[in-house]
Amino acid sequence: MRYKGPLPKRFTDRFNAWMVGLRSSPRWGRRVSGRLTVVTYTGRRSGRTFSTPVAYRRATDAVTITVAMPERKLWWRNFTGEGGPISLDLDGSDRTGHAVARVDEKGRVTITVRLDQPPAPNSP
Repeated sequence: MRYKGPLPKRFTDRFNAWMVGLRSSPRWGRRVSGRLTVVTYTGRRSGRTFSTPVAYRRATDAVTITVAMPERKLWWRNFTGEGGPISLDLDGSDRTGHAVARVDEKGRVTITVRLDQPPAPNSP
């Protein structure tokens, strides 16, 4: 029987650090940053702030995150029910929004983020 519990923390920490480094690298950053972002959120129970890299798709004022292997990850559960606030690094700046996680009949998890309006540019 296969182990379906959370991935070992040492593995996920190294992998996430590698992905963030790839995203900010001069060689690969432009190619990767259109598909990979870093989300920052506050844990519901712990109250701690967490950041993790995720793949995403963007459509105007909404971002969709499909969680790979959701049975082995816990972070997305912070956005079940009514959802919660989230911050994403998009186009080189932090964007805030409201994220809601949905689990379909096959157990797949999709997080939909409705982005807040960006701050108005300062006019002279």
